[in-house]
Amino acid sequence: MSDFPWLTMLWALPVAGAVAVMLVPARQRTVARAVALGFAAAVLVVGIVIAVRFQPGGDQFQFIESRSWIPAFGAGYTLGVDGIALVLVLLTAALTPLLILAGWHDERPTFTVPGARPTRHAHVYVALILLVEAMVLISFVSLDILLFYVFFEAMLIPMYFLIGGFGPRVGDAALRRQRSRAAVKFLLYNLFGGLIMLAAVIGLYVLTAREELGAHGSGTFDLRTVMVAANSGQLGAAPAVLNALFLGFMFAFAVKAPLWPLHTWLPDAAVAATPASAVLMMAVVDKVGTFGMLRYCLLLFPDASSTYAPLVVTLAVIGIVYGALLAIGQTDVMRLIAYTSISHFGFIILGIFAMTSQGQTGATLYMVNHGISTAALFLVAGFLVSRRGTRMIAEYGGVQKVAPVLAGTFLIAGLATLSLPGLAPFVSEFLVLIGTFTRYRWAAAIAVVALVLAALYVLWLYQRMMTGPVREGNDRLYDLVPRELAVVVPLIGALIFLGVYPKPVLDLIDPAVGQTLTTIGKHDPEPSVPTLPEAGAAERQGNR
Repeated sequence: MSDFPWLTMLWALPVAGAVAVMLVPARQRTVARAVALGFAAAVLVVGIVIAVRFQPGGDQFQFIESRSWIPAFGAGYTLGVDGIALVLVLLTAALTPLLILAGWHDERPTFTVPGARPTRHAHVYVALILLVEAMVLISFVSLDILLFYVFFEAMLIPMYFLIGGFGPRVGDAALRRQRSRAAVKFLLYNLFGGLIMLAAVIGLYVLTAREELGAHGSGTFDLRTVMVAANSGQLGAAPAVLNALFLGFMFAFAVKAPLWPLHTWLPDAAVAATPASAVLMMAVVDKVGTFGMLRYCLLLFPDASSTYAPLVVTLAVIGIVYGALLAIGQTDVMRLIAYTSISHFGFIILGIFAMTSQGQTGATLYMVNHGISTAALFLVAGFLVSRRGTRMIAEYGGVQKVAPVLAGTFLIAGLATLSLPGLAPFVSEFLVLIGTFTRYRWAAAIAVVALVLAALYVLWLYQRMMTGPVREGNDRLYDLVPRELAVVVPLIGALIFLGVYPKPVLDLIDPAVGQTLTTIGKHDPEPSVPTLPEAGAAERQGNR
């Protein structure tokens, strides 16, 4: 494998892109957007190169880069990628150029961004998107706990300005006043969770200051070292201490994921932001939370994860049903889609803490599929709202008669959201339910209810907005333009391709999930029904 620093290149390119965008002359807005798009496309190329060179089933972490960072604290610049991180890297790298293209005209500010002249708002907008991408990517590939934490928190700053500083181009005055409030709520929730996690990071560092770990009296933040120590009992801490540290990490990830009842910031932030920024938050940034549960909670605290798994599974099931029920009652199309994400994140967390190979494979695949389906549905809805000037569902009707392509893509994205067989989310949701049923039958049985609720809110939404007579004001709507088609078509294509043939992604995920479960000493439950030969023998014995 090449010694070229591919993972450093992965996150350094968007940072360089953000700097390059800000060097573009102030009035060259189109050039600034084009530069950002070019750098985002380059990141995708690097991600594809890494995927091609990656060896599924090989070493758990590949493309290792390790350099000294803060030697006095045992912190290093250590990067590496496994199959789980790789698919999320590809999701992030693929979505970012589409989001820049989708938000081509979404630079109208709702308040003055510090240090930005009025003519540079387009520059700031795309630069912030690139900075978020960079911080998310380094979070996925970090193998140093402190390095991960720094960027886990740092990504909140550009995301805060994207939410509060650049709102949708439509909305009444009251909604515009709520944008800064939603941005502050997003920041406070996630900062508080991060501070709790910081205390846990420090506590874990203190536990690693042991001679047998090779730290020579000082602690270490190296994930691989701590992971081996945690799973071999070398940390030497009481179960109560490890449980407390697990809760510190889990709380931060549950806020970002978001897990019920720590979810309340998400609908407000999703509605306040531009559609592209909202998708960046829900489809990319929030995945760092669920990724953290797999990478840090399970690998560093295997016993505590098992102890609290029933509680987390219960909260996930509540979130699944709760999000679906609230989605049904929404009158705002964008808020409705935001609540569906709360339900879908419940499925992801359910699969993670079922601690079975099918559950965790399904959960990882669900992270990818949710990102694609949410991006498709939210962006198409955003295109429609920008034309009509309102998010109220009751104001629409008959859209399929005046904008059939827009209505058709909206329907496909909606059907993907309800996990229709043949579209990508079905495979992941099916795996999560199968994996959960083998260990928590009651949880899987309740979660199935959400499938019916999803069909209800998606089909009813489509009926109210797209079918029937053309309502007044909708007759002037126009169909998707080439730029919008360039955004939507790849997303719809990915939903169909991964729904029919998910093997390429599963080939990356399966070995990594197997290595994770082996590391923490978890195995799939034995079948609780007799095998076919046993059943046949019992039947013959009965006939005698």
